[in-house]
Amino acid sequence: MNVRVTLQEQRWQRSEWIQEVYHMNWLILGLSLLIGVHLVPAVPTLRQRLLMRVGEGLYKGLFALIALTGLTLISLGMSRTPIIPLWQPPLWGKGLVPLFMLPALILLAGAYLPGNIHRLTPHPMLWGVVLWAVGHLFANGDAASLLLFGSLGLYSIFAMWSANRRGAARTTIAMTMDRDLIVIGVGLVLYVALVFLHPTLFGVAAISGL
Repeated sequence: MNVRVTLQEQRWQRSEWIQEVYHMNWLILGLSLLIGVHLVPAVPTLRQRLLMRVGEGLYKGLFALIALTGLTLISLGMSRTPIIPLWQPPLWGKGLVPLFMLPALILLAGAYLPGNIHRLTPHPMLWGVVLWAVGHLFANGDAASLLLFGSLGLYSIFAMWSANRRGAARTTIAMTMDRDLIVIGVGLVLYVALVFLHPTLFGVAAISGL
């Protein structure tokens, strides 16, 4: 009887381990696709060859399709991968995430709206990703979080360095203050929306107690 129970436990543990690896592979594959396709512009000769071979329209379509596939696999992998602790995050770590996310979302808005953020940096969206990644690493100490936030944060730093080498520069065109207020307002709207949607989208409250 004890032998039978032990064998059943071993089979159950083996099955659980296979499931963990399986879903972790979804996350790894998704990150590889998302980061890989975004690395193509960092190699101008490769990008130019692809444009000449398939044309700009198909290139953009394939780029979007691969990126969307990567995001889908990342979402599935993160939602189904069990928590595998690597370190114990500090108790104050979760309190930092909302503080990092507000400027991150304002930077995200500033990447697509006219404003003076581009006079400070040519990479507002990438800086927003870095803040998002660092903030979440303070709050999460599991393997999947390290893969997700660590890899995207490092990619963003590399992408800024690569773009700077290719000539990216801050704009010298000054905008009126009302443009910056619009950017901040849109960032605040995104922030509030994310706070309320975070439990539905990611299964955990963005701010404890809400």
